[in-house]
Amino acid sequence: MQLIQVLLYLSLCVAFGPLGQGDISAHQPSVTTEESEQCSTCEYRQHNKLMRLHAIKSQILSKLRLKQAPNISRDVVKQLLPKAPPLQQLLDQYDVLADDNKDGIMEDDDDHATTETIMVMGTEPDPIVQVDKKPRCCIFSFSPKIQSNRIVKAQLWVHLRPADEATTVFLQISRLKPVTDGNRHIRIRSLKIDVKAGTSSWQSIDVKQVLLVWLKQPETNWGIEINAFDTKGNDLVVTSVEPGEEGLQPFMEVKISDNPKRSRRDSGLDCEENSPESRCCRYPLTVDFEDFGWDWIIAPKRYKANYCSGECEYMHLQKYPHTHLVNKANPRGTAGPCCTPTKMSPINMLYFNRKEQIIYGKIPSMVVDRCGCS
Repeated sequence: MQLIQVLLYLSLCVAFGPLGQGDISAHQPSVTTEESEQCSTCEYRQHNKLMRLHAIKSQILSKLRLKQAPNISRDVVKQLLPKAPPLQQLLDQYDVLADDNKDGIMEDDDDHATTETIMVMGTEPDPIVQVDKKPRCCIFSFSPKIQSNRIVKAQLWVHLRPADEATTVFLQISRLKPVTDGNRHIRIRSLKIDVKAGTSSWQSIDVKQVLLVWLKQPETNWGIEINAFDTKGNDLVVTSVEPGEEGLQPFMEVKISDNPKRSRRDSGLDCEENSPESRCCRYPLTVDFEDFGWDWIIAPKRYKANYCSGECEYMHLQKYPHTHLVNKANPRGTAGPCCTPTKMSPINMLYFNRKEQIIYGKIPSMVVDRCGCS
């Protein structure tokens, strides 16, 4: 009888093993699997983040129709950047980090950037209009693609040096013509300005009609001459960059209308960077253009772009029945549901183009507002 009990005990040990070991072996694989899944999710999320950064660089250049980033250094930016009110107003619109939490998202289906404001620096005109190498300023070159019927405003900005005493300045703007044409000055605007002693100032002049003529008849654009004489005959206008006058050269500010967009509400699943969420979700991502080495972008220096990452299981695809049926019919196919942006919005950007002109425009589809499975 005892022999039978011993044999029965041994057979149970072989079949089920010691109780303590059974507990350890039952729990240990689940912990290892969970840690493995979390590690895999982190790596996948990091991969998506890097892919998103790479895509943003390519998209910006593509949307701006640039084959490569403009070769403009930080020193050149400081030299060309006007220290003028309209530019400061644009810069004031940008915080250190733009807030992407909007109540309404603007629809924008265009694939390329739309220009809202362009600032064109004055450069030295063709020698054919100069006598004794004068005037040194200014000609403003515009793209023939600008549509005259979309121009809302065109302002010429000039900077006046400080006067020794309170005086009256006579600001004159004349359109240039080749010297061979005889009368090479055609006065287009004359203003009388009272200035205080020792105070410099920016002055703006409406030149919309002049610009419209240049756009319709570009062969007439030989440039303009700008003078601002005080009562003693001193010319106070800054027409070229002298030491200490960087950023004070004349420029034209042109505002261009854009088509209004319809507003719609936004929704979606948002997650923090270290969230344990495995489903398709929108994660925060800040793009720093200085990390790209892109000094040609004036503002914003950084913006919140966001990215999508996560799993798309069939149980979460009720909103996309067609995708669900396709995958159900071909369960072993490689084309499965992906976590991708389902709603994006534009950003406004202030930047230098290849011609060293300052552009303020809207770049579509640069911020991920919502992620989903599709």
